[in-house]
Amino acid sequence: MPVIILAIESSCDDTSAAVIRDGQVLSNCVSTQEMHRLYGGVVPEVASRAHQVNIIPVVEATLDNAGVSKKDINAVAFTRGPGLLGSLLVGTSFAKAFALSYDIPLIEVNHMQAHVLAHFAEAPFPDFPFLCLTVSGGHTQIIRVDDHLEMTIIGETLDDAAGEAFDKAGKMLGLGYPAGAQIDKLAQTGIARFPFPEPAVPGLNFSFSGLKTAILYFLRDQMAQNPDFITTNLPDICASIQHTIVTILLKKLRKATRQTGIRTVALAGGVSANSGLRKALESYGAREGWETFVPRFEFCTDNAAMIGITGYYKYLRNEFCDQDAAPYARGFTS
Repeated sequence: MPVIILAIESSCDDTSAAVIRDGQVLSNCVSTQEMHRLYGGVVPEVASRAHQVNIIPVVEATLDNAGVSKKDINAVAFTRGPGLLGSLLVGTSFAKAFALSYDIPLIEVNHMQAHVLAHFAEAPFPDFPFLCLTVSGGHTQIIRVDDHLEMTIIGETLDDAAGEAFDKAGKMLGLGYPAGAQIDKLAQTGIARFPFPEPAVPGLNFSFSGLKTAILYFLRDQMAQNPDFITTNLPDICASIQHTIVTILLKKLRKATRQTGIRTVALAGGVSANSGLRKALESYGAREGWETFVPRFEFCTDNAAMIGITGYYKYLRNEFCDQDAAPYARGFTS
């Protein structure tokens, strides 16, 4: 008998549902909340209310696309955290109700673990063990992956994440939301000619708070001399910021490969959609002799397919949760 998982993702502002059969993605639907552009960032209360409106239509569309009936579902996997608590509550409540209604198991999934397992949404798959640089708006981690459900964090940010550095820098430049994506687009026509300092952080950990401050002071000083500095140099500023962040990330990843001896390297998380980071990983990989893996864009951003893939492997190990499982806003421990 096939194992069919219904997956729910609602950690931030995207409502997503997916159907996974025997580890294969049959459908993956996402409803994006565009209204947050008006506010320059995600408003938690607005996001949670929109999830309430979107979740049933998204699930219905996913089931229709997969050609699967509700009665065919063997288990429900859902994002328990980390994320926005109000948004998580909507997805968690729906998953619990669905599982209770059809008397099927409930599977909790860690959002960051699921980003790593997005690499198993479609072939080719990385072999174990591999290192995964997981970069999102709230997390920056280097994870050693020894099995589908056996992961160890060997490096992480001590303060701000790389995604936060992109977004905050974009706001300093007057870019709209999501600023990180706009920096990436502008950087493609610019030259990285403005130097920014790289933080001296020991080991495999990261820090981006100092870089944000350095960008702020740089722009302040340049604007004092030339009020039109940002307008006349915007692509080059974006290219310089992106080059610095990408360099910091990949130097640490290179250090991790040399310490562990692992040459299979993967990229995951929302920031893995950044074109500069993807190209730089390919360049580093060719130079260092890495075998590199980057998910298709659909599986980089928040999506339920990665939740369902994780749920499938947990199902095989009978790792279910009870109806009293509560969402959590922060945390991913190895």
